[in-house]
Amino acid sequence: MEIAIIAHDMKKELMAQFCIAYCGILSKHRLCATGITANYISEATGLEIEHLLAGEHGGEQQIASRIAYNEIDALLFFRTTRPQNRLDENETEILIGATNRHASVLAGVRLAEADWTITTAGKRLVVHGGSNNPLCNAIDALLAELYTLSEQ
Repeated sequence: MEIAIIAHDMKKELMAQFCIAYCGILSKHRLCATGITANYISEATGLEIEHLLAGEHGGEQQIASRIAYNEIDALLFFRTTRPQNRLDENETEILIGATNRHASVLAGVRLAEADWTITTAGKRLVVHGGSNNPLCNAIDALLAELYTLSEQ
């Protein structure tokens, strides 16, 4: 089983304690985690883990992409929920699939199950599909366009 782990800064200690407590179970699976989270896990448990980019540098998007392509079976997300730690609504982001962001919710309204869309909302790029297969098609289209632009 492929397990991805994300932990916000204020939850890293809780995540490390969780991984120590369940080290025996986690050791039977392939793990990946965003930047510092992966360091915490490997130092606390000695588990082998794939290190992805830091969350704010694209690590969460790497995991989201893998989820969209069914390469991740489970996501353990130790998320900070305290109001003073909310993300800035004007932050630059790429939102893939259904998220808790307003722009993502709006993109999914009235989207048929077989349809997909790529839109912008302020500084956000929103990639949304009516179901998993159309979402994968949207990601493919986005990556193909980015590749084409990089070749120019």
